Amino acid sequence: MSGSGLVISGIGAVSPAGWGVPALMAALGSGAALQPSVIERPLEQGTVRTPVLRVPADSASSPKFARLRRTSPISKFAAAAVAEALGPERIAASVAGELRIGVIFTLTNGCVNYSNRFFGEALANPAIASPILFPETVFNAPSSHLSAMIGSRSPNDTLVTDGAGFFSGMDLAAEWISRGEVDGCVVVASEEIDWLSAEALLLYSRNYLPSEGAAAVYLERGDGPVRVLKLPDPIPFSSLPRPQAARNIREILRSEGEDTALLVDGTVGIPRIDRAEADAWKNWSGARLSPRRILGESMGAAAALQVVAAVASIRSGTCRQAVATAIGGNQQAGGLLIG
Repeated sequence: MSGSGLVISGIGAVSPAGWGVPALMAALGSGAALQPSVIERPLEQGTVRTPVLRVPADSASSPKFARLRRTSPISKFAAAAVAEALGPERIAASVAGELRIGVIFTLTNGCVNYSNRFFGEALANPAIASPILFPETVFNAPSSHLSAMIGSRSPNDTLVTDGAGFFSGMDLAAEWISRGEVDGCVVVASEEIDWLSAEALLLYSRNYLPSEGAAAVYLERGDGPVRVLKLPDPIPFSSLPRPQAARNIREILRSEGEDTALLVDGTVGIPRIDRAEADAWKNWSGARLSPRRILGESMGAAAALQVVAAVASIRSGTCRQAVATAIGGNQQAGGLLIG
């Protein structure tokens, strides 16, 4: 189990609620449903319309950086979340070579917008398909932009995983810090909306509301108001059935002060999808927050938004301890306890 001596000293978020952590927490605090928009895909006969939750274009605050001008939304969302989590002073220190900041990026779908455009052009007319688009189709394109943006020469990694993969990213960050490879590590997850991923999600349940966004946390050793108390290795479904993995994570993250703690769970409001997590945490006696029920299902970014919400709740004095947990779609169960 990782986490000893670690603190989360920076957070950032971009979500359908808006740009920044304050917008995220205002939406979660109100509990009001967000207004979806529609993706339209024309067919020879009729049009497929899919309701989705998009990040609002107005009030966008993506950093001004040359490499971000032609990137897809996934990179812009991630850059904004990282800039908020690190703040200008840390970024300046990283650029100057005074602070070694590692970058770990986790995602499920990746750069689907530019993949759609590139392969669409290639199928329509290979002779004029733009090679400029291709570098933005690969999974690790966003993490490359992030290291360049903060001038980092420290380790950089991208994890392609499921909806609980953000906890794997945090676990890897803790390992880098413990080995002395970095002074701190920013862990970020981001996803963008595209008709293909949105429609694919609905194959699992028509009640899903696909969404997009990003969230980032900055981990380092030291003192701070938000300490990582427990960060267990995620439990793979290859070793235990999904329900048992969920129960085991529950036992590991058990807290002495649960009556006054906050649970930020990964339920989406679909009983069949939520069953393993709901059963594992059915006896939770403290307060509970379910961000995905308001923000929609942003897949790889969802657990990251949960962690940011948990950290922000402790910072605001809403609770003294918080648990964030997620049961992934096909790979693992994960979570952490902070306080």
